[in-house]
This record gives sequence, structure tokens and C-alpha cells, in this order.
Amino acid sequence: MKNFFLAFSLIFSILLSSACVDKSATGGAPTGDGSGDIKVGVYGDLTGQTSSFGQSTINGIRLAVDEINAAGGVNGRKITLVSEDDQGRPEQATTVVQKLVNQDKVQAILGEVASTNSLAAAPVAQGARIPMITPSSTNPKVTEVGDYISRVCFIDPFQGSTMAKFAAKSLNAKTAAILGDVNSDYSKGLTQFFEQEFTKNGGQVVTKEAYTQNDPDFKAQLTKIRNLNPDVIYVPGYYGQVGIIARQARELGMNMPLLGGDGWDSPELWKLGGESLKNSYISNHYSAENPAPEIQNFVKAYQAKYNVVPDSLAALAYDAAKVLADAIRRAGGTDSAKLKDAINATKDFKGVTGTITLDASRNAIKPAVVLELNPSASKFAFKETIYPEGMSAPADTTSNANTMMNTNQMSNANMMNSNMTNSSTMNSNMMNSAANMNSTMNANK
Repeated sequence: MKNFFLAFSLIFSILLSSACVDKSATGGAPTGDGSGDIKVGVYGDLTGQTSSFGQSTINGIRLAVDEINAAGGVNGRKITLVSEDDQGRPEQATTVVQKLVNQDKVQAILGEVASTNSLAAAPVAQGARIPMITPSSTNPKVTEVGDYISRVCFIDPFQGSTMAKFAAKSLNAKTAAILGDVNSDYSKGLTQFFEQEFTKNGGQVVTKEAYTQNDPDFKAQLTKIRNLNPDVIYVPGYYGQVGIIARQARELGMNMPLLGGDGWDSPELWKLGGESLKNSYISNHYSAENPAPEIQNFVKAYQAKYNVVPDSLAALAYDAAKVLADAIRRAGGTDSAKLKDAINATKDFKGVTGTITLDASRNAIKPAVVLELNPSASKFAFKETIYPEGMSAPADTTSNANTMMNTNQMSNANMMNSNMTNSSTMNSNMMNSAANMNSTMNANK
């Protein structure tokens, strides 16, 4: 009888262990030898102060994966996602990526948005030799963690310099104030590179004021800035604070242009800032107004699935998932070293945020767009495209995700021919653009 119970207990334990296996995969246990489902980890902020970023990111990834799987997967293998919420906290980002690596046994990782969180999690992926692609962390330090870390977005030296050039050339600004998040690697990076480029272009930064993400009020910093009366204010932060900053600035009678980066891009921004966001501009990765077929196909598919226009975080996440799938195909499987090499060799990949080529530091070399905020319509309107040094507009502008002509400008002002392929002619005809194309396009890295 004792032996019977021992045997029964052993069988029960085996059955219980089998029941605890992750059932999200449908094709068997994930492997690195080209068989079974491909298990991909996704992490981001789903419940914290930047939860809009995390939700857009996971939505973009899910749309891409649904399309990939519907088309037969990658080399016949389906992709299964395992998502984790890091609550927007660096320490939690480290914890959830450790779980993805050690417990879930993912073969690749997509995330995060906030550079501080990516910097916290990247060493885990690098140490485990699991390829990690961040869709939208722009701080240069992220990919410096190691050769298993890459990104599909441009980086802060280019983004910061883009807005400095726009301020100096297109807005004719001579003085600027900066109001940034002292605890954010993203904000600190943009502050550094905006100041460098704005000064290089003959401008003067009259003050740099700081806040933290938990600050409820910014009037003290804004009052100091108001007393200096700068031509523009650069706010390299996230939407949760930017909306309040814009509202309080206008309440203080500060009507100068507000400038920012891709961290502003969220549907929540309009709710927080409202009409105070008039006369504001940001650098970003793509424009949903772009008439290029690949852009509009993506926008329509995303809207059909989620009932909202995709922001740049969703578009970058979509591209990151597609780049990963393409790399798995080229690597012939999910062997970590081969997959890492295939990702890093990505070249001329046609994404919705532009043609993606990774450089030696695993950063994407691609143009940026400048968007003007239209709060009455809750939309970002295309203003102009700015290219990194050494890159020029493609001959076929309709096939480039970040090269477009503002259709509203064309209809209202008849300012350009939609078939123009010369980049200098196109930029010189854009509303409020710089007269000199070379100075507009020169974005030193």
C-alpha cells in the first residue's frame, strides 16, 4: 500500500508539472534549432505614468505578429508573445526581463520605450545573450550595453539637433530656454544635443530649468523662464508632464513656441494640454498623414484593430517586430548568436517609419519628421523632413516612409507638385521651411 501511494504521488507530480507549462505557444516548446514556436518577450509600461507608450508599443507588436502568423509565420514557425508590465520603473524592468529570460525562456525581446528602463534591462539580455530590440529608446547609451542590444529608431544626438536646427532655421529663434526632467536619460540626452546644435547655429540657451516626473506644478520654473523672454522653449520630456507644462505656460502669458521630441506623442497629450498646445512642434519618427501606401495600409489596419490612429510608438514597435521576423528568417532560426548577427546586419529594411539600416553601433540611420501640433483636431500635422548628414531624400518620395508632402499645404497653398523628386525643391516650397536645404538637412551625429 505504501508503494502504491508513492507511485501515485510520483505520477501526480509529473502531471502537475506538465500542467504548468506555458500554454501560450501552440507549436510545442520553443527551441533554438529551427523548430517549435518562436517565443518573443515584450516588456513596457502598461500601468505607470507612461502607460500610453507601453500600450501603443504592445499594440503595434501584436498587429505585426498577427500579420506574420497569418502569412504562415517565419520559416513555417509561429511567433508567440509573452508580455510583462514594468510599471515604468527601471528596477521593475530589470525584474521582468529576468523573468522573460530565466523563466519564460524567450528567444528574443522587444522593448522598452523609456531609455532609462531599457538601460536597466539591457544588461540582463546582454548577459544571457538574448537579442533585444528596443523600438523607441533614443539615448545613445542603450546599444552601448553590448552587441545583443539594437534599436530601430534614430538616437538623441540626431533628434536633439533636428529641433535645434528647426528652431534656428525655420523659426528664426535666437534664444531658447530648456525645461527638462533631471531624472530621465532621455530628457538629459536631448537637452545636451539640442543645446550643442542650437549654440552651433548661433543661438543662445538663456537658462536650463529642471523638474522630476512626479512634480505636480511647474510654475516656478516657467516664471523664471518668462522673465528671460526666450524665443522658444524646448521641453524634452514625456506627455504626462508636457501637457501640464503647456497649460501652465499659457496661463502665465507665455505664447512663444514650445518644442519637444517623440516623448510628446500620445493621445493623452491632447487631454492634458488642450488648446495650450497651439504653436508647438516636435521631432518624430513618422507621420500618419503620409500618403505612401505602406503607411496608409498600416494606419488602416491599426485603426481597424484598435480604433485609434497609431502614434509613432506603435509604428516603431510594428517595425521592430517585422525587423526581428526578417532577421529570424535570414538567420535560419533562433540560435542566439546567429540571430544577433542577422539583426545587426539589417540593411535597407522597408518599414513604416522609414528605410531601416543599422550602423556599427546598432542604431538606425533614418530621417526625422517635424510635426506641428493641432489641438483642435487632436492631431500632429506634418511640417518638414530633416535628414541625417550623408543621407538625402530618395528619388521616389512616395515609397519613403518619412518623406512626404503635406497634403493640406498642397491643397491650401498649391505650394508644390506631388511628383517632385528633388529634395531641395521640396523643402524650399514647404510652409515656413528654411531657404537653404543643406543647412536644414545637416544633422550631425
